[in-house]
Amino acid sequence: MDHPRKPHVPSRASISRLNWGMMGKLVIITCLMFGFGYSMVPLYKKLCEVTGLNVLTPVDSDAARFAKNTQVDTSRTITVEFDANARGPWGFKPKRNSLEIHPGELTTMTYSITNNQDREMQAQAIPSYAPMQAHAYFRKLECFCFKQQTLEAHQTREFPVVFVVDPKLPKDVKTITLSYTFFEVGAGQAVHPAEESDQPRG
Repeated sequence: MDHPRKPHVPSRASISRLNWGMMGKLVIITCLMFGFGYSMVPLYKKLCEVTGLNVLTPVDSDAARFAKNTQVDTSRTITVEFDANARGPWGFKPKRNSLEIHPGELTTMTYSITNNQDREMQAQAIPSYAPMQAHAYFRKLECFCFKQQTLEAHQTREFPVVFVVDPKLPKDVKTITLSYTFFEVGAGQAVHPAEESDQPRG
């Protein structure tokens, strides 16, 4: 008659080795994630330079005239969502998370930026849009992303973003997300404006 086999019970030494092995893997993963987070900004800047996407926004010199001569389309309502991402010791947020607007309507959103360091810092905001096609229809008259900003130690400043959405925005676009990434830049590391484009500029 066969006796049932006893289940294998790992020894304490074996369990200890497994635990230490798992801890080592977790430490390595944490370090890699930490390093990846810090490398995101230079990688992001280089990717923008190569692809021509989301680089420092040039001033749209025609935006004011466009806004003045454009009729407001009251038959449509667009939801504009505002997103703020700080890379570093910043407080960065919009006054509101979203607005309901009509295409062609001149709109202002204010962003608050706080330098939480004990020293002066210079930083740059880079915008991106979702869906990406909305970029061609999002016209900014005023924006802190047009140039680098300098904040004193623990200083808080408010910056308006004045914009108008082109009524030619495709009918199927009901929501636009305007997202800014705000990060410190060092001396000689300025992000250069994009080359002029035939498309409306954001």
